[in-house]
Order: sequence, then C-alpha cells, then structure tokens
Amino acid sequence: VQLQASGGGLVQAGDSLKLSCAASGRPFSAMAWFRQAPGKEREFVATINFSGVRKDYHDSVKGRFFISRDNTRNTMYLQMNGLKPEDTAVYYCAAKPQAGIANTRAAYSYWGQGTQVTVSS
Repeated sequence: VQLQASGGGLVQAGDSLKLSCAASGRPFSAMAWFRQAPGKEREFVATINFSGVRKDYHDSVKGRFFISRDNTRNTMYLQMNGLKPEDTAVYYCAAKPQAGIANTRAAYSYWGQGTQVTVSS
C-alpha cells in the first residue's frame, strides 16, 4: 500500500495550487489531507469519504480549499485557492480502510510522504 502526494510548489499569496494523492494497493474508504508547518503539530485540513459525498474541512480553509477524489484513478485531490502565507506547510495525504470520515491523525493508517507548499507574501 502506497500513497504518493504531489503538486506542491512555491507560489505567491492569492495564487492557487492543486495537490494530488495517488493510492496504490487497495481502494480506501476515507482519505484526508493534513499539513505540518515548521515547529508545529501536524493538523487536519480536509477529509472525504469513498463516494465523495461527505466532506469536512478545517475552519481555516473552508471556502478556499476543495477536496475531491476520482476512484477510477484511485486518486484524491486538494484544490487550494486564495493561498495565504499561513498555508505554508508540508502537506500529507492519509487514508484508512474503515468507513467514515475523520479529522484526527490517529484515525488514519496509511500516510504519504508529503509535498511542500510555500506561499510568499
């Protein structure tokens, strides 16, 4: 089982980026994005269930970030709009085989390697 995150980069405040997370090995129920800024704990960003109907977001990204998935490609996405310097972090994708979305790190069994997002002011 592997999760491969990609799509990070260096952008200016107000720009957009789209992250991808390709999963291999098995289909997952819920998937999620977390992020970790330097010197801070890894925090929840967004989660989505298998069908894509149920989603949840951290308050700080609501209305700016949008999570989606394409099960035919076994890939999850995070469209990030209106990026702010405080969004700068390493973004990690996570997945779990059990049904039900979750916003805690402990709920997820599988993690990708992370992709760096840097937003300059």
